[in-house]
Amino acid sequence: MRDAIKRGNPDAMTRAAERVAKVSEETPPFAAFFGPNVTLVPTPGSAPRRGDSLWVPDRIAKALQAQGLAAAVEPLLERVEAVPKSAYAAPRDRPTVERHCASLRVTSLLAPGQELVLVDDVVTKGRTLLAAASVLASAFPEARIRAFALIRYQGFAEDLDAPLSPVTGEITWEGGDARRSI
Repeated sequence: MRDAIKRGNPDAMTRAAERVAKVSEETPPFAAFFGPNVTLVPTPGSAPRRGDSLWVPDRIAKALQAQGLAAAVEPLLERVEAVPKSAYAAPRDRPTVERHCASLRVTSLLAPGQELVLVDDVVTKGRTLLAAASVLASAFPEARIRAFALIRYQGFAEDLDAPLSPVTGEITWEGGDARRSI
């Protein structure tokens, strides 16, 4: 499923969004991320976009909106300078939160609404999401900003007790780096 999502497979996006809609109906803490006042903000990739290149978080956001989970999808952020892809970089070479912040900019200052949910395909440590939230908070100080990732990376866990179960947690700034709980 992860590979199909990363390739932007439309059927995989639809199935994943349907699953998110079903789970949000059944799981109150999870449901709080979505609703008629929510604007979904796709998280930029690691490099500036070129033309109609594949943007998986945008496709996920649009699939979620099609399920009635949000009022709008607004690409409020863009990457203006490439950063190394964390998936392929050694831990010491992965971009810091500060580097992510410096490489992102807000594309519009039009009021998008007060409920913003960043959408990403995969969250590992949470540096990209923390930086994106920080940049949005600077531009929209009155907005409530949260983040949603379709897939969470748990490292090399020996026992994945519930790979399809949703979790909620926090990404915080701690000890000079992002720290993800859950």
